[in-house]
Amino acid sequence: MYNDNPTLEGVTKEIIKERQGEVFFKEAEGAKRFYIESYGCQMNFSDSEIVASILSEAGYAPTRNMEESDLILINTCSIREKAEDTVRRRLRVFDKVKDNRPGTLVGVLGCMAERLKKKFLEQEKLVDLVVGPDAYRDLPNLVGEAEEGEKGVNVLLSREETYADISPLRLGSNGITAFISIMRGCDNMCSFCVVPFTRGRERSRNAFSVVAEATDLYNKGYREVTLLGQNVDSYKWQHPETEETVTFANLLEMVAKVHPDLRVRFSTSHPKDITDDVLYTMRDYENICNYIHLPVQSGNSRVLKLMNRTYDREWYMNKVRRIYEIIPDCAISSDMIAGFCTETEEEHQETLSMMEFAKYSMAYMFFYSERPGTLAARKYEDDIPLEVKKRRLQEIIRLQNQISYQHSQADIGKTFKVLIEGDSKRSADDFKGRNSQNKMVIFPKKGDFKAGDYVHVRVTDATSATLKGELV
Repeated sequence: MYNDNPTLEGVTKEIIKERQGEVFFKEAEGAKRFYIESYGCQMNFSDSEIVASILSEAGYAPTRNMEESDLILINTCSIREKAEDTVRRRLRVFDKVKDNRPGTLVGVLGCMAERLKKKFLEQEKLVDLVVGPDAYRDLPNLVGEAEEGEKGVNVLLSREETYADISPLRLGSNGITAFISIMRGCDNMCSFCVVPFTRGRERSRNAFSVVAEATDLYNKGYREVTLLGQNVDSYKWQHPETEETVTFANLLEMVAKVHPDLRVRFSTSHPKDITDDVLYTMRDYENICNYIHLPVQSGNSRVLKLMNRTYDREWYMNKVRRIYEIIPDCAISSDMIAGFCTETEEEHQETLSMMEFAKYSMAYMFFYSERPGTLAARKYEDDIPLEVKKRRLQEIIRLQNQISYQHSQADIGKTFKVLIEGDSKRSADDFKGRNSQNKMVIFPKKGDFKAGDYVHVRVTDATSATLKGELV
């Protein structure tokens, strides 16, 4: 286990000193411009900020206007077919921009770039660059190749790349909340998932660099960070000098100690890896949010085995019980897949009963979409008719809406500490912010409060997705 190290403060200060040289790039007269769109998970959005930093160092300026850009990039997701279809539609839109602005380059980044590299090179005439998740440092060289008329391609996966030394350029940031990537890749090999093939093996980032980035963000006015990884609970970094191991629980504590006013969230947890040490750390630090995203995928043990989730129904239920035992006011969210291969009606009902048991505050819900190259695609027949998948998904969505509504109604009359993120989308007279349980809270403006302030709000009304209240 990792203990407080007397060199931690010194090492962290050195890394912060390096980061203080960063400049948030502003558009300069005559600079080439890049435009980037991101799809999929939070990790993709975090990666886009790394890409923006690399391009800024190479002399490019970010723009929100696609039609005046010299370089158009789309950071892609391969987790579902629908996401890939969206990317193809966007590429056709980008092609029209190229017609009006000759010389503009278009690049595909991320998971879809790695998975469909051959197709992009051989069939997609719309793409000039194809860059995988571990090759972003090579972007300036690849852009140069594309400018010379060659295809800029690098989709090689790495066992070492973590981009730990790159200060992300916070694109479209509200200046209050930010992502920090703490690890890359995944070793879990769930049978339905392409992530291990598109992002490679797990590797954890230097713990000191994570603390330094969190400290730098706090000093710049940010008040919430989300630690990101495909499976944050398997984070493990070894100190090169002492050989002591920093676990995720240790890292969580280190970041929480940056400042009591810096909120800490994390995503995503794999049920098999989240430990009591993590739960006790959450309990012991007020600024670590009481919210865990704990994907179940299915409530049936046989289906979970086919999915290679490495736990069964009862094991997952015991983990939920343990979370509520240690952190009674914790909110748990989840992922559910409807209509996985061979799923029966009775097994679908077990997913519904799991939702009622766990009392998820919210969930991401999808019907099964076969991904080429995965274990499920090779071994199992995608045999559930689409109309059955859609009907089961609607039942899951309908139940989750009911549970979320009950969850929110139970908060009426309670008072929460809320971090103001900015104006409500619907009215400039209201603020919006989140409580520790990751629930959005809307309340009328009052006094001299501003984005980045903590306030206490008493809930007076609620929908399934939003709490409404008043300052106290």
